This record gives sequence, C-alpha cells and structure tokens, in this order.
Amino acid sequence: MSHTAQAGRATPSTETALPLLTEPWRPTPARDRRRSHTNGCGAKRVEYPPADIPKAPPTGIARLAASAPKELERHQVEYFRLAVRSVLNPVNSRRVGFKWSINPYRGCEFGCHYCYARYTHEYMELDPRQFENKIYAKDEAARLLRRDLEQAGEKVLREHIAIGAATDPYQPAERQFGVTRAVLETLREFAATLPGGGGLSLSITTKSNLVLKDIDLLRALARNNRLHVNLSVTTLNPRLARVLEPRAPRPDLRLDTVRRLNYAGISSGVFVAPILPGLTDDPGDLEALVAAAAEARASYLCANVVFLMPSSQKKFFPLLEEKFPRLRKQYHKWFRLNGYAPRPYRTRISTLMRELRSKYNLPERWPDDDVAPNYAALAAAAAAARPQLALPFAS
Repeated sequence: MSHTAQAGRATPSTETALPLLTEPWRPTPARDRRRSHTNGCGAKRVEYPPADIPKAPPTGIARLAASAPKELERHQVEYFRLAVRSVLNPVNSRRVGFKWSINPYRGCEFGCHYCYARYTHEYMELDPRQFENKIYAKDEAARLLRRDLEQAGEKVLREHIAIGAATDPYQPAERQFGVTRAVLETLREFAATLPGGGGLSLSITTKSNLVLKDIDLLRALARNNRLHVNLSVTTLNPRLARVLEPRAPRPDLRLDTVRRLNYAGISSGVFVAPILPGLTDDPGDLEALVAAAAEARASYLCANVVFLMPSSQKKFFPLLEEKFPRLRKQYHKWFRLNGYAPRPYRTRISTLMRELRSKYNLPERWPDDDVAPNYAALAAAAAAARPQLALPFAS
C-alpha cells in the first residue's frame, strides 16, 4: 500500500481499504460487565438494561473519576486531580515484555486517533472519544509510589518497570502537574537506598520532546540503573502526522530528542508504532524513517502494526470516513471482529522491518535486552566508586 499527501488533506493512492463499524461501539460501564458478552477480539459488548431501571451509582475507578476535582480548563481540555489507590501496577501479560507499569496520567491530550489505550476511559464510564479532552493527573503519586516500592521490595530489582505504556507521561499536562518528574525523583530516591545505589530496570515511552526538560534527572537515573527512553514516530510526513496525531510534537522534534538523549548518555531509540496499513506502510517511507532514526543515532528500533480495539475504532473509523474514504472498507474487513491485521500482512511488515534494521545496523531490542543486569556487580562497582550507606527509604 502507498500513500501520497495533498495540500490540506492526505489521501491514500490505493483502493485497498479498511472498514467502518455498522453499529457504533458503546463504552462498557464496570457495573454492567456481568451482563456483557465478548466479540471476536475479546472486548465486551454491553447488553444495556431497559431505560426504566434506575442507574446504579458508579463504583471503583468510575466513582473516583466522578468525584475528581477539576483543576483547569483550556483549549477544550479539562484537567482533573484523580485519587488513586496505587501508582506502581503489576502487569500479568506475557506479550508486553514488562512486569510493572506506571502511568502518571489517565487520558492523553495528544489525541492520536488510533490509540489503543482509549479503552481505559471506559473503566471510568467515559466515552473513549473523550480520551484527549478529559485528562486525569494522579494525585499524591510520589507518596503512593514510595509505598508501592516498599511493598514490592526486591521484586522490582528483577523485573522491568515501563513508564507511559498506556498514556504519554510527557503530554502537555506534565507542564502543569509534574507528576512524571515526581515519579522519576521517587524512583531515583528509592534506587539510592539499594545496595550500590541502583539496580532498577526502567523505560519511558513518549512522543514528546518535553522529556528533555528532565534530562538531568534521567542522566542521574541512568548512572546506576538500566534506563531506556523510547520515542514513538509513525511517519516523517508532518502533515500526515498532524492528521493522525493532532496535538503531538512534529516527527522531526521527536527524532532530535532521540539524538540529544543519546548525546547525553541516555539510551534512546525509536518505536515505529503503530504502522497503519495504507497510510504509513509504504516501503520507501518506512526506509526513510529507519534511515532518519539511524542518522539520529538511535540505539535501537522496533516496529508494530496497529492494534485497533473497538474503543479505538470509535475514533479512528470516522477519521477514515472523512479523510481516507478509500481505506474504510478494508479496515472494516480486517478489524471489525479482530483487533489485529491479518497474519500475512503482519509477517510481510515484520520481514521488511527486519531487512531495514539490518541495512541500517539498528538492533530491534534494547542493547542489553538479552542479558539480565548483573546487580551484584553493579552494586559492587557503584560502592567502590561512591561508598554510601543503604538508608531506609524515607517518605
């Protein structure tokens, strides 16, 4: 599939396309899940009770969201402070490659139409299309993370912590609330109490050059911990990027961020994710992106084809209808009952990206991904270079 950009509107040059749901997807309130059944991709369709049945009060995270105080409203975006029970959350999926996640915010102002994490707003009984208009900053994140780390204990030394796996930790809200920096400062304080002053395995995933404001803190964390910063770049075409990711920084700013982080001694690479069939999958365009990542001195590069959950389809399919109508039917055929593109397509993209990584000498995984950190050696080296007491982790 190929893509050509025209003034004011990007239009695919192919008749091959991808489809619009005939029935709009509705959010799944937590209290109604017992009345639901799954569709082909494991997500749940709700059989709503008759309108005359009284609506039950919200529970769980939906109750917390409903009572969250509004802190600010600007540019049609509302910002709330959200009380939460924890910040460091266990991940029980073998497919994602990490055991713990930290998402400083719920919702993301970048508004990427394809974002898989829109479903998280449904847990709060919100429409997933409000994902970029209702942003929730997690309240007292530093205090809660200290408690979570103390409870997790030595397990966090053996298992990876991913920051920003669902929502961007450096979205515009970070300028106002600073939750991500508070999280990083807490992780640095905790690491300093470990033998040798470190041993954590951390990654940050973002589309934002705002991460550079914390470069001092990132450099300190990287000194005795395993830290990688992943910059997500879907296309080099700024006009297409603005259509797909309306409020995210330009692609060139993201690649410059990769360059500046690596120059500062912080391992940084590129996530070509997601690859969108018919929009960003042209082989020439992908090669240009890989070449640009190599020129930016990316430490690694990986790629994934888009995963379109029903909550994402609710936002993405209308975009196709408006901007890329010739792709509508094909997307519907591929994704209506399954969030994944067909296996032959995914295999072809995987083969292409493997060839491009080889051509430009970019590893797919983090440079040290195949070898677990030797925490004993790290602790000994750190202690020899900078002797210190292992103090209790104070709040």
